[in-house]
Amino acid sequence: MPSLKQILVVEDERKIAQIVRDYLERAGYRVTVASSGPEALAAARSRLPDLIVLDLGLPQMDGLDVTRALRKQSSVPIIMLTARVDESDKLIGLELGADDYVTKPFSPKELVARVRTVLRRTEAPLDPNAVIRAGEIILDKLRMRATVRDRPLDLTPTEFELLATLARQPGRVFTRSQLLDSIRGVKVESFDRVIDAHIKNLRRKLEPDPRDPRFILTVHGIGYKFAE
Repeated sequence: MPSLKQILVVEDERKIAQIVRDYLERAGYRVTVASSGPEALAAARSRLPDLIVLDLGLPQMDGLDVTRALRKQSSVPIIMLTARVDESDKLIGLELGADDYVTKPFSPKELVARVRTVLRRTEAPLDPNAVIRAGEIILDKLRMRATVRDRPLDLTPTEFELLATLARQPGRVFTRSQLLDSIRGVKVESFDRVIDAHIKNLRRKLEPDPRDPRFILTVHGIGYKFAE
């Protein structure tokens, strides 16, 4: 029997933390709760969670600083919880390497669905030969490994899935909405600049010169495509 996935919930409001814990445990996950940034970093090192649900509005050390610290040592999937309505705050979190965000007040059922979707990207596909080759880039979906010219790429699960979607069909133009659907698996209310943030991260890791990309090309007014 496979072991249960471990979720770290970082939330300083006890009532919200308890609700999130209850719903995630009911969905079959093991849950650890931390109420501050330093506590979250310590739990991430000791527990090695499969995914982190991270509130941005934490005392002592806010969620953006926690994300920065986590990304220096791990590509663990991160879903941000934010009460901030300003798109720029969400974009900063995504550009730091978060996989997704949920805006407060939120539906616990929706959060569980987002957790399932992000975790699904980390699981092995049914096809053991699911290897995508696009020029100098190789994506091994079974092992969640990506390389460019034999150099390993340290991608989050969302970045990996986004790159796989583009690289699977070089030359095809994807709208931002289509790319959002591909990484989330369902249509959800969001804003297109989420994809721009993930593309910015991918280019930083992938391209020799992110300002003059060779692999992921912008199609102005529409979206993005992988170079043919």
